[in-house]
Amino acid sequence: MRVISGSARRLALIAPRGEGTRPTTDRIKETLFNIINPDLYECSFLDIFSGSGAVGIEALSRGANNATFIENNKEAIDCIITNLEHTKLINKSTILKTDYKIALDKLSNEGKTFDIIFIDPPYDKLIEKDVLEILSKSSLINENTIIIVEASIETSFDYVKDLGLELNRIKDYKTNVHAFISR
Repeated sequence: MRVISGSARRLALIAPRGEGTRPTTDRIKETLFNIINPDLYECSFLDIFSGSGAVGIEALSRGANNATFIENNKEAIDCIITNLEHTKLINKSTILKTDYKIALDKLSNEGKTFDIIFIDPPYDKLIEKDVLEILSKSSLINENTIIIVEASIETSFDYVKDLGLELNRIKDYKTNVHAFISR
C-alpha cells in the first residue's frame, strides 16, 4: 500500500494487522481519486473509519487543505500517526480517537463543514446508514459536500432519498462499491 500521487507520491504506508480493517487497494483508491480529483484542491476532507488513514493521506498528498480522521481502534490510530509522520502531512491533520457518533457530534458543535467526506465502515452492518442519518441532520455538510461511502457490493442505498440526500453515482468494483451522495 502506498500514496499514489501528489506530494507524498510513492511513499509506502503501513496498515493495521488482522481482519479488523480492509485497506482500500491502490487500484480502487486510484479510481476513486480520478473521480474526485477536480474537487480535492484546498478542500476540507473527513475520513470516517480511517483504518490506516490511506484515503485521507492520499487527499492531503493531492492538495486537500486539511483532513480529519475518525478512528477508535488503537492499532489503527497508531498506523495513522505513523503514516502521517512518514508522509510529513501530520501538520494538516486532526485525529479524533473515538467513536464516530461522538466525533461527528464534536465536529458539528465546533461548526465544522467538510467538502468531501469518505465513509468506510465495517461492511454489511448498516453503519453507513446511521452515519448518513447523522450527516443529513448536521451542519457538517452543505449543498456542495461530496459524500463517498465504500460498502460491499450487496449494499442497498434505497433509503438515501428518505434522508433528504441524493445518490448521484455508484461505482462498482468486484467486491465493493463507492456510492457518491450529496445533499
